Amino acid sequence: MDIFDFDSLFSQAILALGAALVLGNGYAMFQDRRGRKPKGAEGEFRKGRAWFLMAVGVIIGSWGLASLVSG
Repeated sequence: MDIFDFDSLFSQAILALGAALVLGNGYAMFQDRRGRKPKGAEGEFRKGRAWFLMAVGVIIGSWGLASLVSG
């Protein structure tokens, strides 16, 4: 598999999107546990939404990885 192969570019983008969802929401939950909030943020942290988006990220990332491996 070539990293710069244009045939696998879409699969790489899907994998990157899934990884971003997992890592971003994981980091947000980690910061919430430590009691930190983003500067100027209003409202409360919604853990249910973060868990849901993390699960969606796992599904999307798995799809992207499976597409890269099978193609």
